[in-house]
Amino acid sequence: MSAAQRREQLIAIGRQLFAERGFDATSIEEVAARAKVSKPVVYEHFGGKEGLYAVVVDREVRSLLDRIAAALTAGHPRELLEQAALALLDYIEEETNGFRVLVRESPVMSASGNFSSVLNDVAHQVEHILGAEFKTRGYDPKLAELYSQALVGMVSLVGRWWLEVRKPRKETVAAHMVNLAWNGLAQLEQKPGLLTRRGK
Repeated sequence: MSAAQRREQLIAIGRQLFAERGFDATSIEEVAARAKVSKPVVYEHFGGKEGLYAVVVDREVRSLLDRIAAALTAGHPRELLEQAALALLDYIEEETNGFRVLVRESPVMSASGNFSSVLNDVAHQVEHILGAEFKTRGYDPKLAELYSQALVGMVSLVGRWWLEVRKPRKETVAAHMVNLAWNGLAQLEQKPGLLTRRGK
């Protein structure tokens, strides 16, 4: 196995263990044992558990954000919201271990100590997407941070719940999340549907 292949193997094993057990309960010994290598091999590639975790998390954040960015093709803000919610639910369905890594508590990863959670990082990156949309639509871009925190918080908590129950269908879950986000509690539709999935 080449060094690059070994690195990818260790990342895949780390991803699975962090998803199953979380950062604190995962050990370098366990990663090495599953890969059938010695601990120094893992240290050589990542410098330690924190380094491996950082690579796994970085890949998951990029994967999720790439999915969301690629999904945002509609012109109408409600449809954009639908597409973002469905992109997250697709990610949860197709990359279950990756989502489990993202929603677990993470260690402080930055030297300055301001990295509080992976979801907060995702929210800050979504803020840039929303900020650009707000500018083009005449909304105050300073409010993008507030909206990104609210949306990522709502969707991630609902996503965590849906990960375990898988009911109702993904499209139904997305429609109800969008219903709440778009209409607010005062204007909830009785039977919401997705504009982007009509006739499907």
